[in-house]
Amino acid sequence: MDQTGGVIMVTGGSRGIGAATCLLAAQGGYAVGVNYQRDSSAAVAVVSRITARGGQAIALQGDVRVELEVQQMFGTLQAAFGPLTALVNNAGILERQARVEEMDMERVRRVFETNVMGSFLCAREAIQRMSTRHGGLGGSIVNVSSRAAVLGSPGEYVDYAMSKGAIDTLTVGLAKEVAAEGIRVNAVRPGIIETEIHASGGDPERASRLGPGVPLGRAGTAEEIAQAILWLLSGTSSYVTGLCLDVAGGR
Repeated sequence: MDQTGGVIMVTGGSRGIGAATCLLAAQGGYAVGVNYQRDSSAAVAVVSRITARGGQAIALQGDVRVELEVQQMFGTLQAAFGPLTALVNNAGILERQARVEEMDMERVRRVFETNVMGSFLCAREAIQRMSTRHGGLGGSIVNVSSRAAVLGSPGEYVDYAMSKGAIDTLTVGLAKEVAAEGIRVNAVRPGIIETEIHASGGDPERASRLGPGVPLGRAGTAEEIAQAILWLLSGTSSYVTGLCLDVAGGR
């Protein structure tokens, strides 16, 4: 079933991969919920770009770690555009580069609460709305994992890599659980991508520094990840579920 033209929630949709996904989804006919936590101006800018091109979009404030806020943003999206048909679990954080013995547990909790619990909460709300078992129309979920889940990010972000490993497990288990209910669940694992997230880790030049060492010779772009996400959401991948797709230039 081709989901193009449906209703999509993109968490962390105000910048980077999330913003690129929102714009591409709108171009494909989706009505888009652009979720953000704090930066309302960035989310509104994405919405404005979509509506200026004749698309439909709404900015939705919500912290994916907070159950009530997640429920409210899904409810607001449905009230605005109708039944949900797609979710992109993109919201995620990383902390400054550090070795494991230097990490305190508050840091690890912050990473897991956003990257793992946030994705779990949003997936749960999406299933309650999309599953044919609950009267939904079916749909598709794409989780944004990371190549770090495989490589481990030693000396930098082992906690982040752990959290993305959990996303891979969520993807595989959930895909099997809801396959008979009209929902496909897949993930993309980006490699070195030119986005603002590297600045959060204290290394804003990381993509340009590591890009030349990637087999394809460069860092990727947010738009390239968005293309993979939209393929996994679309009917052209109708026989694909439980896949963790590396989009990492061969890294």
